[in-house]
Amino acid sequence: MTELRNKFSGCLVGSAVGDAIGELAFHFSSKERLEMKLDRLKELIYTDDTAMTIGLGESLIKKGYLDTQDLGERFRHNFKNEPWRGYASGPPTIFSMVERTGVSYTEAAKSLFGGKGSYGNGAAMRAAPVGLLYADSPHLYQKADLSASVTHAHPVGVDGAAVQAKAVSLALSLDSEEDLPRADFIDELIAFAKTQDMKSKLHMLQKLVQNETSPMRAAQQIGRSVMAPESLPYALYCFLRHAHSFTECLFCAILYGGDRDTLGAMACAVSGAYLGLESIPKDWRAKLESRAHIEHIAQKLFEMRTKNA
Repeated sequence: MTELRNKFSGCLVGSAVGDAIGELAFHFSSKERLEMKLDRLKELIYTDDTAMTIGLGESLIKKGYLDTQDLGERFRHNFKNEPWRGYASGPPTIFSMVERTGVSYTEAAKSLFGGKGSYGNGAAMRAAPVGLLYADSPHLYQKADLSASVTHAHPVGVDGAAVQAKAVSLALSLDSEEDLPRADFIDELIAFAKTQDMKSKLHMLQKLVQNETSPMRAAQQIGRSVMAPESLPYALYCFLRHAHSFTECLFCAILYGGDRDTLGAMACAVSGAYLGLESIPKDWRAKLESRAHIEHIAQKLFEMRTKNA
């Protein structure tokens, strides 16, 4: 039970650390320059990825279940308090529409991109709390869908959130002292995904992992943009390639271009869930802003999970 508690904290702290260091990598894109910056840095500042992860965790703790209206209100409240976190245009557009017209968050999300909804990685980047709380639930996909629906209506965007939540849940269940069953891990994700876009990229991930493809080539082949079917599979590639090193998983995710902060957040949420809190360098943990609050959310989710088990 202590190990599982540690994994909960590892997941959310890991995601925030990956997000914050990934954001730095936009400006310090070589490993050497980034490590020098990290040594001098006094505080690791996270982006909207972690702000929305925190909001999702807060709403789950407050309500005890996924309430889309409360979740949307929490996201909007946190955005208004800290609009400088680096939000893409989608969430603020939704928040403004809800305020202006009174429609629900889910209805506002459906109106984006000509009524097709977003299939970006914004729902996946924050999905870790769903994977933690509902890891053993047969309704995990449905819960991830609800968590996505306040900003993402496109099936591929929803699929991204669900596959990320499933990856976190699988990582929680595995013993990091043993060899990671990489092929089985990916097979479960393929079976869990619902869209052909995501399934085809996960099949590509399977081949890249089997062939020990280098990170640069994998990034070029699978993609690492803001679109969920590209960035999420590449983040998972980094976890699978460096399953027993949080640090190397992080550097793999953020040093090869693309949506670096979100790649770091997604890859390191899974890595932290697999390896636990102690796998994250102590200095990075100490520098992370709001670390105590993030760990508090992780522990409350752990208590909810074990109470309902």
